[in-house]
Amino acid sequence: MRFATKQDIEAPIADVFQILTDFETWERAAMRRGAEVARTDKLRSTAAGMRWAARFSYRSKPRSMELELTQIETPTLLRFAALAPSVEGVASVELMELGGKRTRLHLVLDVTPRSLTARLFLQSLRLARARIDRKFDQRTAQLAGEIEARYRAVKKY
Repeated sequence: MRFATKQDIEAPIADVFQILTDFETWERAAMRRGAEVARTDKLRSTAAGMRWAARFSYRSKPRSMELELTQIETPTLLRFAALAPSVEGVASVELMELGGKRTRLHLVLDVTPRSLTARLFLQSLRLARARIDRKFDQRTAQLAGEIEARYRAVKKY
């Protein structure tokens, strides 16, 4: 199942990319929301091959996921592979410069089931496609707002 959305961000592409690749900040944000996140690779800089193990609660059940940065092209592309016991997915974050101070973020998430239960869950999502797409768009808009706020906070100083 594929989810895709686009959001425009009031910040230059280089700054948006820098904020998106500040993985330590994103790790802390996930921990503040109740997830357990741990880096599992030994890389010292941002590069393909970075890995994380995450544990979190979803629908009142504990879940676990392995996440890997599989491709990075500065400043236009980040691609992640996610692997969980019941689903696997690929997330692609593409950035396009719209002008000196505007960037378009295109987020695509492909999810495939690995079990019968996951297949049934994804089928139920297909039945509520409009609502799921609306929530995905809202969450991506919230992410774009967070990026803009971080950009403004940095540029004040």
